[in-house]
Amino acid sequence: MNAKIERVCKEIDKTKGKINEQQARLRELEKQKTELENVEIVDTVRGLDISFADLAELLKAARATSGQVGPKLAAAVPTAVSVTDDEDDTDDKEENEE
Repeated sequence: MNAKIERVCKEIDKTKGKINEQQARLRELEKQKTELENVEIVDTVRGLDISFADLAELLKAARATSGQVGPKLAAAVPTAVSVTDDEDDTDDKEENEE
């Protein structure tokens, strides 16, 4: 095989190896994040000082009224994007005025 092609193939293999390592690291970090969030949720719920039965009723009521417990992540994202877009428009207007 041509030396240049062989060198590129080795670089490809090396890069694929790095990608696999980073993907494994990402999965581990996501797992750690979930575990930490779960600990925080448990601590928060235990801090409420209500009975297990009352907690179950509270969660049922919340689920019945909204269809889920907690805010939707997707609903929060467009708001952040629109704020950024508005800021960009302001900058464009200022540049046009000059």
